Formats: sequence, structure tokens, C-alpha cells
Amino acid sequence: MGNHAMQSRTKPHGRLRNLSDTNLLTSITVIVFIVMYLFAMIVLQKGFLKPQTLFNILNANAALIILSCGMSLVMITGGIDISVGGVTALVSMSCAVLLDYHGGSVPGAMLLAICIGLAFGLVQGYLIAYLEIQPFIVTLAGMFFARGMTTIVNTAPFNVQHEGFVRLKDARIIVPFLGSYNKRGDYIDAYVEIGVVVALLIVALLFFVLKWTKTGRNFYAVGGNRQSALMLGINVKRTVFLSHLICGILAGIGGFVYFMHVGSGSASHASGAEMNAIASSIIGGTMLTGGVGNIIGTLFGVMSLALIQNIVSSIGLDQAWWTGITIAAMLCLFLVIQSIIIARRKKANLSAAADSKG
Repeated sequence: MGNHAMQSRTKPHGRLRNLSDTNLLTSITVIVFIVMYLFAMIVLQKGFLKPQTLFNILNANAALIILSCGMSLVMITGGIDISVGGVTALVSMSCAVLLDYHGGSVPGAMLLAICIGLAFGLVQGYLIAYLEIQPFIVTLAGMFFARGMTTIVNTAPFNVQHEGFVRLKDARIIVPFLGSYNKRGDYIDAYVEIGVVVALLIVALLFFVLKWTKTGRNFYAVGGNRQSALMLGINVKRTVFLSHLICGILAGIGGFVYFMHVGSGSASHASGAEMNAIASSIIGGTMLTGGVGNIIGTLFGVMSLALIQNIVSSIGLDQAWWTGITIAAMLCLFLVIQSIIIARRKKANLSAAADSKG
């Protein structure tokens, strides 16, 4: 009876520790982003004072936000998916060929994009969850397959001329009261692309799922400790399968959002997107060991990654290696922070175990 009471007292504290880890990492990411943006506004200026600069970052990275959300979901369960960049390129090329060469419609292209992502999610999720093949190996094969299929679909890059798609691509959502005046004194409305709205809706939906649903709690439980999740009656294989399935679907949606932004098909599209998605998730507070992560943090991770690139460019360091060095420094910083969090959690768990034995 005493042991049971002790367990019932220590269990909520474990939940609070996990919750605080997630909130702490997310808070650090948000604070870092705000500090960097304030630095850019005060020191660099160069357009950072205009709200449209922030909206342009969102416009350029809407697809990456979606891909990173899927990546974070998989990483929370303790996995990885490096096929998302290849799927994005395959979706872009397939939709471009459908629209321009086969007389397809925009809704048909959207459906094709989702079906491609769904197919990758189903196959990879099954191989990883039920055949227990390592996620890195499965998704590496998926990445090579997607890149190869992109070239098979069409080899030469081209811009899409389909009228309906061009209208969708050029559509803008005006953000009232946040416009600015150009050098000639003309007022320019602030705007975001449709892809930004899609990305933010997905962020909101996944935030709700992870925070307030049983499925979301299962993702965290499986990533935290699979053996404990099994003992709690959670279907671990189904949970892992579901995470990869959702990641695949989001890769399909992200691929179409990317396609709407660039308006073309090319085998080289979204090169390195999977690495950027992983980096954004880590910067956003998703731990590589699983069990900790927050979709809001992932959003700010993407924004921080894009912002640092803009800052480096504004300083005048246009060479690609400076951006790479800066991103590497940010990753190292957040990995060190994660290591400190892990050490703190292990110490707390050991302390709780000692108290329960006492």
C-alpha cells in the first residue's frame, strides 16, 4: 500500500518533468528567435522593420514548416524520416507533368500530391513499424526511390503554364494595416501566400492533436519509453505506423505547397529539405531521443533557421559556407541544451527511484 501510494505521488511529478522539458525547449527557441529578430531590426534594419519581411520568410518557408511538422511527429516517437525532400521533388514534378502535359486540373494535382505522400507513408510506416526495419534505412531507400522516380517522370525542368494553377500560385492574401510605403511614397499592401495559411492550419491541428488527444499522448509515451508504453497498453506498432503515415501525407501536402511557391517541376527541387526539416525540429526543441517536442517550437525552429540565413546575407556574408557555419553553430547550441535537459531528467529519475525505494 505504501509503495503504491509512493508511485501515485511520483508519477505526476514525472509528467510534470516531461512537460517542463518540452516547454523549456520551446521557450528557448521562441526567445532566441525574438532576440535575433530584434537584433536585425535595431542593428541591421535593411527592411527588417517592415512586417512584409517576416511574411516573406513565411512565404518562402511554408512548405518547410509542413515538412518539419511531419518530421517532428516522427522524431517525437523516436524515429526519423529523410525521404521528405525526395517526396517533395516527386510531387512537384508529377503535378507539373499532370497539369501541363496531360491536361489535368488543379484539384486533380492536389489529390495526386496527397496520394503520393500517402503511398510513401503507408509503405515506409509498415516496414518500420511492423517489420521493425530501422527508420533511417527505410527512409533512405525512400529518398533514393523518390529522387529516381522524379527523373523518370520527367528529366528536364520546366515552368508550369496551366492557367488555373498560375492563378492559384499568384493569389495573395492581404494582411490589413501592416503594409508599408516604398521609396516613391506608394503604399504597398502586406500579403502572405496561400501556402502560409495551409502551413499555419497544419501547425494548429497538430498542436491540438499532440496536446489534447489520446493519440498525441501515445506519440510522446512511445518516444519516451517503448517498454513502458507497452505496459500501459499502448499499441506501439500502430502508433509508430501512424506517425510515419501522417509524416508521408504531410510530405505530399508540403510538396504541393512547395510546388505552388516555385511554380515548376525539377529533379533538383527541395534538395536538402530533409536536413533542413531535421535541423528545424531540433532547433524547435524536438529531442533526437524522442518523447519531447512541440509543434509551436518547430514553427519557430523553421523561422529561426530562415532568419539566420537572412541576417547572414544582410551582413554581407553572401558566401554559402557562412550560412552553413552559422546553422551548424545554432545546431550545436541546441544539441548542448538538449544534452543538459537529458542529464537533468536522468538525475531526476534516479532521485525519484531512490526515493521510492526508500
